[in-house]
Amino acid sequence: MPTQDYSTPSPVPGPLAGLKVLELGQLIAGPFAAKTLADFGADIIKIETPGTGDPLRKWRLLKDGTSVWWQVQSRNKRSVALDLRQAQAQDIVRRLATESDVLIENFRPGAMEGWGLGPDALLKLNPRLIMLRISGYGQTGPYRDKPGFGVVAEAMGGLRHLTAEPGRVPVRVGVSIGDTLAALHGVIGILLALQERQRSGQGQVIDVALYEAVFNCMESLLPEYSAFGAVRGAAGSALPGIAPSNAYRCKDEGAPAASAGPPQARPTPSGGSEPREAGSVGVEGLSAGPPQARPAPSGGSEPREAGSVGAYVLIAGNGDSIFKRLMNTIGRPELGADPALADNAGRVAQVEKIDAAIGQWAADRTVDEVLAALDAVAVPAGRIYTVADIAADPHYQARGMLDKVRLDDGSLLAVPGIVPKLSRTPGSHRRNAPGIGQDTDAVLREMGLSPEQIKTLKDQGIVAGASQ
Repeated sequence: MPTQDYSTPSPVPGPLAGLKVLELGQLIAGPFAAKTLADFGADIIKIETPGTGDPLRKWRLLKDGTSVWWQVQSRNKRSVALDLRQAQAQDIVRRLATESDVLIENFRPGAMEGWGLGPDALLKLNPRLIMLRISGYGQTGPYRDKPGFGVVAEAMGGLRHLTAEPGRVPVRVGVSIGDTLAALHGVIGILLALQERQRSGQGQVIDVALYEAVFNCMESLLPEYSAFGAVRGAAGSALPGIAPSNAYRCKDEGAPAASAGPPQARPTPSGGSEPREAGSVGVEGLSAGPPQARPAPSGGSEPREAGSVGAYVLIAGNGDSIFKRLMNTIGRPELGADPALADNAGRVAQVEKIDAAIGQWAADRTVDEVLAALDAVAVPAGRIYTVADIAADPHYQARGMLDKVRLDDGSLLAVPGIVPKLSRTPGSHRRNAPGIGQDTDAVLREMGLSPEQIKTLKDQGIVAGASQ
């Protein structure tokens, strides 16, 4: 991994260089949208609460008191600490908004209006302002005032109903996918609005609801229900309606199970959920059962001991010609030649038989042996990566996706590289994530405030610098 020093800003511009963005967001959705713009050159001024800053600073694993996630979510940003509850702080935001191209916020609907910072007020001051508003349920509708996090949006958007083994407890994807999808929809909205502004000269409001961003990725769920009354259910690791495409267990042990400590010791990011007693499930009344009793998707492997993670491969043999090559490779050419399995519909009708055949073949081989055999005949397949696999993978390294950076204290930290990859004007990691209020003084000076005025604002608790 190449080592880069981002302790001081880099002059490398990006395709969004010159775009001024004001971020009044916290945690994931709004800040991720701003981070995406920042990676490609936008100047992001992030407003934070004096003293505590964005709560994400304290989420998950901490290094020297700050989340290492912070170095990903807030790289390339500047931090201004001010107390939005105070009128003079709100005035500062208004002044910044008049000089900004974009404002991003992800507070509950009505919060910005309560501070006098809603779109009606800000667009009067700056008609060219583009305002991205991300919330759980949107700025309108009967649910607008309900609190909403990404996990709830994933449930309402239809995703959680699908992410489980059939008949078992719906599970989380593993990352904050609802927030991230909303953020990316927000970035698309910003770029669309910027393009339109070139013609009209006018800004506009972009209303992104977390649940709608999730729902927008639900493929054919709604038209299938509309046309056939079909309600798609959980399918585990399989791809519903497409066959064969599944995870198959191999004979090697794979990675050890991740350890997060006993249930009562695991921190909850929101701080609001108490641990559930072992073995309890909740109102769904679904039982996940003991780990050793859960059936393998392939149906051909014996269960493992609780606490271990089996080695699986994903095999996607769902193309007609690919299926024939796959069946020949696993020693079942009669299945590849069976007219009843010649197309996807026929294979879906007999998917259990096909999965069993593949599962029996994979169970007698290591992951490496399975992948070598399938790579040789161009059947799409891949191992289930842990982050340790990712960190050691030469393709990740060759593509610049493992960015090892030097922090302000001299230590090194691996962070994800920047995507998408532009040929002429790629994104860049120009500076490290800021401390709380690290750039307060510089930004206020850019606004024309004198050192005496800045000191007065600090003394009154309206703003705070890096040392406060």
